[in-house]
Formats: sequence, structure tokens, C-alpha cells
Amino acid sequence: MGLSIAVCIGLLLLLPWSWLFIWWIGFSITTFFIYGFDKMQARRQQSRVPEKVLLSLVFAGGFIGGWGGMLIWRHKTRHQSFWILTTLATVLHLGLAWWLRP
Repeated sequence: MGLSIAVCIGLLLLLPWSWLFIWWIGFSITTFFIYGFDKMQARRQQSRVPEKVLLSLVFAGGFIGGWGGMLIWRHKTRHQSFWILTTLATVLHLGLAWWLRP
């Protein structure tokens, strides 16, 4: 989470984008790479990132990275719960964006 927040602060200082969009980008970058790390750990049969952590990142704003991690790394694609919860997080965040629109 610390890395996500650092990326968000850096982007806020550099780019004239909305804070919500930057939040999504920061958390999505982190989420994407954590999905990749977990996939690598699974292949090596080493300690894994808990599913609660992966889904927490998705709900915290990393839903784009969650989709990318599922589709590019082909990770957690057999788990129906990940499809459902990532879809729910996406709908919630897009609803938030609509609600906060100027």
C-alpha cells in the first residue's frame, strides 16, 4: 500500500489529472505487479500473497491492475469469486467516479 500511495503522490505532483484517476493508476500498478509476484510464487511453490490482500488492493482502487493481472498473468482466472469481486469493485469505482463528476 505504501508503494501505491507513493506512486499516487508522485503522479499528483507531476500531472494535472484528477486525484481519483491518479489513485486508480497508482493502486493498479501496484496490484498488477503483486498479482504477477503471486503467480511467480505459485509456480515456485513458495509462500503466497493472501487472497484477502489481492482483493483488498482491487477494492482500494487497483481494479484495473486486478483485471490486468488476471488476464495477462492468467492468475486467479479459475476462481469465480475473483471474477465476481473484481467486477463488483469495478462497478463500485465507476459509480464513485460518476457520483463525483463535476
